[in-house]
Amino acid sequence: MIIGSGDVAARVIPLLAPHAKVFALVRRAEAAPALRALGATPIRGDLDDRRSLRRLAGIAPRILHFAPPPDRGEGDPRSGRLVAALARRSLPTRLVYISTTGVYGDCQGNSVPETRPLRAGTARARRRVAAERTLRAFARRSGCRLAILRAPGIYAAERLSLARLQRGDPVLRAEEDVFTNHIHADDLARLSVAALTRGGNCRAWNASDDSDLRMGEWYDRMADTFGLPRPPRASRREIERVLSPMMLSFMSESRRLDNTRLHRELRVRLRYPNVDAGLAQARAWFDLHKENSR
Repeated sequence: MIIGSGDVAARVIPLLAPHAKVFALVRRAEAAPALRALGATPIRGDLDDRRSLRRLAGIAPRILHFAPPPDRGEGDPRSGRLVAALARRSLPTRLVYISTTGVYGDCQGNSVPETRPLRAGTARARRRVAAERTLRAFARRSGCRLAILRAPGIYAAERLSLARLQRGDPVLRAEEDVFTNHIHADDLARLSVAALTRGGNCRAWNASDDSDLRMGEWYDRMADTFGLPRPPRASRREIERVLSPMMLSFMSESRRLDNTRLHRELRVRLRYPNVDAGLAQARAWFDLHKENSR
């Protein structure tokens, strides 16, 4: 059963549907036909409505939890409501949760293994820490085996920030720039499926590709791939005047994720091991759709 039927779920369902019956929680009725077309059976429910989740109990032994916390507060009541519903009947045996590498906070460009203490610096990331703690407590009580994938920037052809390049939004100058990390959405989907069967209980993995680059380099490579002007460079003080608080928060934390555990334990060969491979695929996707639209 998939909780949080967004983009990654749409990539996971075709991987699972040939081998197992897949249920997908859906909040809006109009979203159900697309899930059926992918091979899933929609179940109406809302993580913000405890009563609507009663039907989830005992439906599936394996849960993929992709739903984000609310966009306010310090905790994640959605994960709390989910595990309360799951505990009403036969308990799941496996639960995979997609968290975020923001739980580590600013690491000043240092290498970050999964054993690093969680020191989230934003309310958004603190909600993810709360979700992880809620799910770990559930796993300890129930015996359900929990796998946590801490994902960095998720990208794919359909979810690139080309609009920023087209607007000419600035990035930090090299001497002030931060390290950034990425994972292609297709690879994250495959890692989610692998985590259903591999790894120990309450285990976390940095679900990142093998790239090692700064944020400005990421936008430069995207611009070069799509024939767009590279973004202008500016100081942090100058950027603070023009960018949104959300974007500034990403530019205030610097991490270099260590994905050794991911390769060693989940043993998934990434289709896009670095951003150059992923951007090349994105450009081919755009060119194909452009040709088909003629």
